[in-house]
Amino acid sequence: MTAPAALYQAAVQGHGGFVRTLLAAGADPDQETEDGLPLCAAACWGHLDAVNALLDAGADPDRQESPGAMTALHWAVANDRLAVVEALLARGADPDLRDSAGNSPLSRAAERGATAVVRALLDHGAAPDPRSLDLARSLAGQDIEAEVRARAGQYAPEGARISVRREPAEGGGELVVAEVRDAEGRPRSETRLGTGHAEIARLLETRPGAGA
Repeated sequence: MTAPAALYQAAVQGHGGFVRTLLAAGADPDQETEDGLPLCAAACWGHLDAVNALLDAGADPDRQESPGAMTALHWAVANDRLAVVEALLARGADPDLRDSAGNSPLSRAAERGATAVVRALLDHGAAPDPRSLDLARSLAGQDIEAEVRARAGQYAPEGARISVRREPAEGGGELVVAEVRDAEGRPRSETRLGTGHAEIARLLETRPGAGA
């Protein structure tokens, strides 16, 4: 296995110590493999120790991962990793950088109903915008259990079963999780949404620029 591939695997699996060993041996923290960027991988899965190790070694928090042009902050927000979001913002990650689909971290967090993540982004200077407010409003008052079940069902294989559960979100609040299992009972995927859309809409409505 090459050094870049080894670093990526260590990052995606959350082996912070091994990440540091590879970086000390000269691995490039910003080298993208065919699977992606190490920092994006660690951020996606919420591996805070690995994220900090990469940042300590000079990883660029705003480096965009092809083909979706998502940064580590986008991945952390998309997966409700509040601690990682806060770490990236503290290291200078741009809270307004958009991916290739035009999504900002704030619009992603608003659509996900992730209140604590929205607050963290705003506290670090994220600019409120009409898109973020519209996304929050679109799900405010909706049946989130029905929404995650419907989203999960779009990609469920034939004969799959979908179960819904609730669990605490980082920083408070609640996540609604739809788990897809195939006909043999093996887990296939999960779809998650927070329940803070109405609170986020109220929060954004008080910010200049959100209703422009």
